[in-house]
This record gives sequence, structure tokens and C-alpha cells, in this order.
Amino acid sequence: MINDYHFGSITINDRTYRSDVIIYPDNVDASWWRKEGHALYPADIKEIIAQNPAVLIVGTGAYGVLKVSKEVCDLAAEKGMELIVRKTEEACKEFNHLSQSGKKVIAALHLTC
Repeated sequence: MINDYHFGSITINDRTYRSDVIIYPDNVDASWWRKEGHALYPADIKEIIAQNPAVLIVGTGAYGVLKVSKEVCDLAAEKGMELIVRKTEEACKEFNHLSQSGKKVIAALHLTC
């Protein structure tokens, strides 16, 4: 459960992180970084793809600066994965809602711009 998000900081299950995160069903990876900081490519989410989630939520930052490549969209479609791309505040709300659905949901969240 995401308790709070604001620019540069997120609290998940009462623990605060100050770096971009991937929220898996059983843990949080607080060391997530992309090869090109404000672009998302398949190589940046290979660990997520290996987990075979039903839903991948991408938080694009407070202002939506992170851009999701067409290759990521195509890969999600190929894998039958629902891809939700939102500014991070909205992505957090989506995650909290969908994580209660019984589906396997993973969120990759950019915390700043």
C-alpha cells in the first residue's frame, strides 16, 4: 500500500523512499534506474517482465517527464499485460486500487520530474 507520495518521496507500507522504485507484490526495489533517465525502454523493465504481471503501472513523475517508448507499449501488448501510464500521483492511486483486485500488479514509479 502506498501511504503517501510527493515530489521526490514515496511512503510504501510506512517506509519512506527517496529514489525511483519498483513495487513488486512481495518487495520494493528502491534502486531502480533507467539507462536514459527520462525514457523507459524494454531493457529497463526486464525484471518486471520476468515476473509476468497482469498489470504494469508506470508513474511518469510529478510532471510526466518520463516517456514510455513504443517498444515498451508493444512488449506489454505482446505479453498480454495491461499497461497503465500516468503521472506518479495518479499512478499511486491506481496501484492502491488495483492491488486490491487480486491481479498481480507491479508499479514502476519515477518520483521527481
